[in-house]
Amino acid sequence: MLSKKRILIVDDELLIRDLLYDYFAGCDYDIAVADNGQEALDLVAEAHFDTAILDLKMPDIDGLELADRMHDRDGELPIIFMTGFPSMESAIEAIRRHAQDYFVKPFNLKHMRKAVEAAIARSSADRQTGQREAEA
Repeated sequence: MLSKKRILIVDDELLIRDLLYDYFAGCDYDIAVADNGQEALDLVAEAHFDTAILDLKMPDIDGLELADRMHDRDGELPIIFMTGFPSMESAIEAIRRHAQDYFVKPFNLKHMRKAVEAAIARSSADRQTGQREAEA
């Protein structure tokens, strides 16, 4: 039996965390949530995630720094950013940090789901390729 894919949702807004948790849990994903960057880093240290959805603006560690620190632990973890304060600068920085996608709040949940599915599929393929290369 295949295990459920795991998503980490990080946002300091309870409403957004609950919305995403309820939606993706209903799509049969295993969900973990964090309301700040340090909590997210602790979760990443404890468990594997197939993708992470990060808010860009948070009080302790912003989403861009959090993505960097998460990639230090798992360089292949796909990151999807979301923000209520979009800017060209933040979009460019997200791309520089190899973001899988960038969503502006309020976002369409079906579009977010497609981005999550694509990020997980891409990550799974990359990990399989890396395993094959390591075995060769």
